[in-house]
Amino acid sequence: MRILIVEDDAMIGASLVRGLTDEGYAVDWVRDGGQAEAALIDRHHEFHLVLLDLGLPQRDGTEVLRHLRAAGDNILVLIITARDSLADRIEGLDLGADDFLVKPFELTELKARIRALARRHAGRIEPQLKTAVLTLDPAARCVVRADRRIQLTAREFALLEALMQRPGVLLSRTQLESRIYSWSEAVESNAVEFLLHGLRQKIGADQIENVRGVGWRIVTGS
Repeated sequence: MRILIVEDDAMIGASLVRGLTDEGYAVDWVRDGGQAEAALIDRHHEFHLVLLDLGLPQRDGTEVLRHLRAAGDNILVLIITARDSLADRIEGLDLGADDFLVKPFELTELKARIRALARRHAGRIEPQLKTAVLTLDPAARCVVRADRRIQLTAREFALLEALMQRPGVLLSRTQLESRIYSWSEAVESNAVEFLLHGLRQKIGADQIENVRGVGWRIVTGS
């Protein structure tokens, strides 16, 4: 999942980037409403979720959200703000936010809310992702095959999760890169292939199918 953080507080922003990157998310960070709108216009299809502060320089977070929804953009938006009044929560949700979290909050709660939003957006009820062979638990950050727990790196886990979220669908190199790398990272041309090679060694080469020149997909059958 690719996340855009819109937060002007340097300490909070850096903490969120560090915590979510460690969890395997691709994270980008801007510090004012103008930068947020520019990022969402320029890289609209790359982001899956926006963590949006309200008290921002240049353009208030409520204005960013209002313009986003007026343009018909249905990207997931989770408001993170110190504004804790009932009126603020109602306004944010009525403007189209998908969730509202008041600062200060624990990173573990934020991660849980992100997982819940991702499930709801995908139309899933069960927290786990499953094929005939594999089970991936986003909350426990674990993958199991034949009752054996498989140890993956954060990037390998993010890559497998991206594939399992769209079972049977071919994902290109560009699509996979956008889910596991932020725009500030230099990505080698063969980075995805390198990750896939290691992942297939761990979960079984038979579980990821490659269609040469098109992309990769998770195998859904046994």
